[in-house]
Amino acid sequence: MGSLDDIFKAYDIRGIVPDQLNAELAKKIGTAFATFAKSPSIVVGRDMRPSGVELVAAFTEGATAAGVDVVLLGLTSSDELLYASGALDSPGVMFTASHNPARYNGIKLCLAGARPVGVESGLVDIRNAIEAGDLPTVSEGERGRVSHRDVLADYAAKVRSFVDREALLPLRVIADTANGMGGLVVPAVFEGLPFDLEVLYPELDGNFPNHPADPIQPANLVDLQARILEKGADVGLAFDGDADRCFLVDDKAQPVSGSTTTAIVAKAILEKYPGSTILYNLICSKAVPEVIRENGGTPVMTRVGHSYIKALMAETGAAFGGEHSGHYYFRDNYRADSGSIAALMVLEVISKAGVPLSELRRPFDRYALSGEINTEVTGSPARVIEAVSEHFAAEHPEANQSRLDGLTVDFGDWWFNVRPSNTEPLVRLNVEAADRASCDAHTQMVLSLIRGVS
Repeated sequence: MGSLDDIFKAYDIRGIVPDQLNAELAKKIGTAFATFAKSPSIVVGRDMRPSGVELVAAFTEGATAAGVDVVLLGLTSSDELLYASGALDSPGVMFTASHNPARYNGIKLCLAGARPVGVESGLVDIRNAIEAGDLPTVSEGERGRVSHRDVLADYAAKVRSFVDREALLPLRVIADTANGMGGLVVPAVFEGLPFDLEVLYPELDGNFPNHPADPIQPANLVDLQARILEKGADVGLAFDGDADRCFLVDDKAQPVSGSTTTAIVAKAILEKYPGSTILYNLICSKAVPEVIRENGGTPVMTRVGHSYIKALMAETGAAFGGEHSGHYYFRDNYRADSGSIAALMVLEVISKAGVPLSELRRPFDRYALSGEINTEVTGSPARVIEAVSEHFAAEHPEANQSRLDGLTVDFGDWWFNVRPSNTEPLVRLNVEAADRASCDAHTQMVLSLIRGVS
């Protein structure tokens, strides 16, 4: 049970291969998920990590042993897999560890229609079935069948359907796919569009030889920024390992936060669907709900994480949801997230506005953000968060504290959130203030407190 607790996270399964996640366990997960999903077939995709081949084979063996057919999509991005789940109305399984280092792999699960499976919607049931050995199988003659299908072209067409091709200008775009799945998916998405696309590190390599596939970290944007300035590009796109997250870099090589991208896309969505509900997670800038209200929408704050956001989208009928981490969810895409859709929508906004991204972004960049700062902890992340909460309750009782996700402390003119990572032994800090100097000062103050405890 202890080892399962280590890898069954809030909204996926993730661990070091083979120490925490191996073929034997993948086979059990295959049987457990096939039994839980109650569907005649499952679609399965994987990213470029070498361990994915063995893990997919083992999962497939377990699922077919439960009498369920498996449709293998081969190499896919996570958002391509979710599209397949929606378009084929089939449960889906994606083998990926996203931005984690090469020694990791993981499994993202969804039900038919790309409906999320998280800790509150099935992951606990699957884990408990494995722990109890409740893994029913069928006779040899009733085993499920295995087939293969390629959905990349259909997915790429779906992404392009979100923009008006006639409105697009021949912008010069550089995409850093970091040897991740974007190297396969991004060229397919851009095919037939008037953009001049250059891809950095397009070779699929799960060892990430050039830099980690984690675009939220500034160090991993350096090569893209240099290339933008060298080529005089209009926009840079930075994708993570499974290519569902995308961060933008403007024509002056300045990163665009996930919050700013969320606000830009939200405004475009509200022009198409006036009065819609738009979701944003609690570490997004306060500029996001401001922009949503200014454009006639209804902002709703959510926890971090795709399973929570997709469930709330279904509940509220929201047209769009954005996360500061670079995940963007679209009602017209089975409520699934796609960095590629968000990227094309921003390129369309730039084309229609006729101004560079560095100018377009200004009305949306209203406050100074720290960016996400990770601190490794030797003990319990919960203990660190409690200590921070107790400190501010005693020293600053005037500040409002929220436990929607981790701990948020809001002073009105500045706020911070500290929460545990769902995938690593870290606590994550985000700070926002009215200007850079105060943001930096508050960030150092909270970081000192966190490090003193951890």
